[in-house]
Amino acid sequence: MGRITRLFRYEQTSGLIVIAAVLLALVAANSPLAGIYALVHHTPVHFRFGPLVIDGPLVQWINEGLMVIFFLVVGLEIKRQLLEGHLASYKRAALPVFAALGGMTFPAVIYASLNWADPIALRGWAIPTATDIVLALGVLSLLGSRVPVSLRIFLTALAIFDDIGAVIVVGFFYGEPLSVMPLLVAGLAILALILINRFRVVLPAAYIVVGLVLWVAMLKSGVEAALAGVFIALAVPLHVSDSKVSSPLRHTERRLHAWNVLLVVPLFAFFNAGITIDSAADSWPLETVSLGVIAGLCVGKQIGIFCASRAAVATGLAQLPEGITWTQLYGAALLAGIGFTMSTFVATLAFDDLALISSAKLSILIGSLLSASAGLTVIRLSTATKIVRGAKALSSGK
Repeated sequence: MGRITRLFRYEQTSGLIVIAAVLLALVAANSPLAGIYALVHHTPVHFRFGPLVIDGPLVQWINEGLMVIFFLVVGLEIKRQLLEGHLASYKRAALPVFAALGGMTFPAVIYASLNWADPIALRGWAIPTATDIVLALGVLSLLGSRVPVSLRIFLTALAIFDDIGAVIVVGFFYGEPLSVMPLLVAGLAILALILINRFRVVLPAAYIVVGLVLWVAMLKSGVEAALAGVFIALAVPLHVSDSKVSSPLRHTERRLHAWNVLLVVPLFAFFNAGITIDSAADSWPLETVSLGVIAGLCVGKQIGIFCASRAAVATGLAQLPEGITWTQLYGAALLAGIGFTMSTFVATLAFDDLALISSAKLSILIGSLLSASAGLTVIRLSTATKIVRGAKALSSGK
């Protein structure tokens, strides 16, 4: 019980730090500090190892390098829950998959219906389909231990499947052609991870070396490199009978958790939240692009996730996680409307016009803030009601 309490305190602290990092980034990007923020943001970082050259701005190293730790920790938690936790049955594991599909389809339909007559604006149909897993979990953690663990797991799994879907969408509709040779190397690295899992290897160096090869190959192939963390996590064994560590997975998760929530996530938030609100966005309320983005995030996400979840449970294809209510799941669906970084990334790929990009970014910010506020309110009220009912039951001796 003490470990669970410390976990919630860690994440609640992380949530506050994330919110502070977002606010600091917004202030820095829209103040006399904008020049310094941009300078640090775009500082070139160069790495060479023989013929291998990796270079890019600092923000790219954070998004595609440091964030491997985030996806590794999240992947470890999801694997643990799939094997012996809240997702340890087909129907429970299927629910976030159906929810993610609904949460991507409905926002895209809403956006497309508002921009159907404009081919340029229509290119932004994928902007409101993404969920920012870092900020969504950071906002949820503000409620601390009152949030059911199963609800957090549901939102985490939903956001991961959503992220994978967003990467696929970017690759097929917005990305440049993928490089075949790095993809083959990535495939071999994944095969190597499967083998070291099969032989129950617990030596950390094995996962670090193979994981590094996988990360470089994914980076060079054009695929979202940070997702290498998920593949590495899936390879780490939960139990090894002849190991000094009873659970390599739990041990790794514990060692990385504090670094993840107190350093990696806040840095990611700070370097990605610096949206410049300038004169180019003055007309955003009148544009169908802006309306499509806001409606997609605030309305499409909640409707798609909630309706898909209800339909999956009603047809027997999925099961509502134990310990949460439909109202709480609806609150999580609202939080999934926090698009932010991935949505902003898609906007820069979808449009060439700077005014459209600026307008889309401001709309993403507004839609994400509205979704965060609504989601927090619904979950807070629903958990408060449950606490009050529990207190009344105890007082009456039931």
